[in-house]
Amino acid sequence: MTEPSSQGLQCIIEEGAIIGDNVHLGHRVIIHRHTVIQDNVTIGDGAILGREPSKATTSTLQTGILEPLVIGNGSQIGAYAILYAGSVIGPDAFIADGAQIRERCHLGRNVIIGHNSTVENDTMIGDYTKLQTAVYLTAKSVVEDHVFLAPMVTTTNDPFIARTEARYQATRGPYIHRGARVAGGSVLLPGVHIGQESVVAAGAVVTKDVPPYQLVMGIPARVVRPTPTEQLLFPPDARTEEAP
Repeated sequence: MTEPSSQGLQCIIEEGAIIGDNVHLGHRVIIHRHTVIQDNVTIGDGAILGREPSKATTSTLQTGILEPLVIGNGSQIGAYAILYAGSVIGPDAFIADGAQIRERCHLGRNVIIGHNSTVENDTMIGDYTKLQTAVYLTAKSVVEDHVFLAPMVTTTNDPFIARTEARYQATRGPYIHRGARVAGGSVLLPGVHIGQESVVAAGAVVTKDVPPYQLVMGIPARVVRPTPTEQLLFPPDARTEEAP
């Protein structure tokens, strides 16, 4: 175990934790065994890092042996955030107060996870993606680079809503392609693709794939017009796929 550059009161650092240079801990931080914290990281009060998952007796969650949690250089972890073992947090991440990141997740560079947002297990998040306040990103989701999820976006992964054995093989979160934006209060159903540079309007319920470069709205969501050209980070070209 290595020592942080500074730490608050009543911190617990378990044996085998690896802590880099210029790491600062708030009060009552808990760092579980073998967690890796790289250089120039700040951890807020009451954060729990490297927690092993627990589950109800009726849960179908698969845990197994997990690799250590890794927190990349320059990241900021907010007060009372909980980050589980088996996940990798890329460099310069910002994990806000009260956020939760479950096991076997992988976050890229400069990812923002907003206040009280939850990233469930086995989820991939690309570089420069932003989840705002109280986003729920379900297990087995894929979110590519430069995606924006507004407050209260909800994603789902069980098309059978907890009934029938078939759900165990069908569980799949949404796949959100690069540059897509999903506005506040929207709901994405299991397995839908949100196409590159598409926009989902506030309050929409997405029941089927959203084409690239299109804006959808309504319940169920329908295409209403193209994404404005001046808003595109990734303009279409001959190599751009026509469908997600």
